[in-house]
Amino acid sequence: MSNREKFYQVSTLQALAQGFSKSVITVGELLDHGDLGLGTFEEVDGEMVVLDGKCYRALNNGNVVPAEDTRGVPFASVCSFHPQRLEQLANIDRIEQLKEWLTLRIEEDFGLNCMYVVRIEGTFSRVDARSESGTKAHHVTLKDALSVTQKAFIFDNIRGTLVCVYYPDYMDGINAAGWHLHFLSEDRKYGGHVFDVSLVQAEAAFCKITSVEIQIPDTPAFDTYALKNASQEDIKSVEQGKG
Repeated sequence: MSNREKFYQVSTLQALAQGFSKSVITVGELLDHGDLGLGTFEEVDGEMVVLDGKCYRALNNGNVVPAEDTRGVPFASVCSFHPQRLEQLANIDRIEQLKEWLTLRIEEDFGLNCMYVVRIEGTFSRVDARSESGTKAHHVTLKDALSVTQKAFIFDNIRGTLVCVYYPDYMDGINAAGWHLHFLSEDRKYGGHVFDVSLVQAEAAFCKITSVEIQIPDTPAFDTYALKNASQEDIKSVEQGKG
């Protein structure tokens, strides 16, 4: 199976949700496995956007800095991106509308049970996003950590890229079921995890993924987490809401 059809994933969302935020691999090692994707950093210290083979870290004020090759990664999903389909879109007012549009496109391709990564480049009238600073506490759930460290911000009238990752419902817990979106501005100065978005005009490039390699953390600490106890409601609230 070629890399163009594969996600390389670090750990699982269940583990991150339960509070396993220790480094599994480094940013430099992650980039050996893909050039497009998203994730977070050790101690959940910022939101990750991987674009064009470079890794960026969104700080909790919405500013973006390049991520050092030595920085630890507890959770991420990347691929070697080769677009298979291009679509134009315009006048999207809400993230729910965008997700419906994306789901219809992959349904047309009989892809709802596969994984997808979509790169959307264009002009946005508004991007409602978040990021966070790190917490050194372990066995503190992601929801509880973000309730302390998360900050939300708005980007108005901005050009940039949405990195959109789709995992089907039956893979819920391995990653976020449905669509998970991160934003990076065209000048690489601003970004974060996307809560809501209004899109003026853009082009979407689709890549269907039919294989996933998961790097399980190889540390004794990982085995102290009861992953099946991860609350799906908490995961959903972290992914989709500000609460």
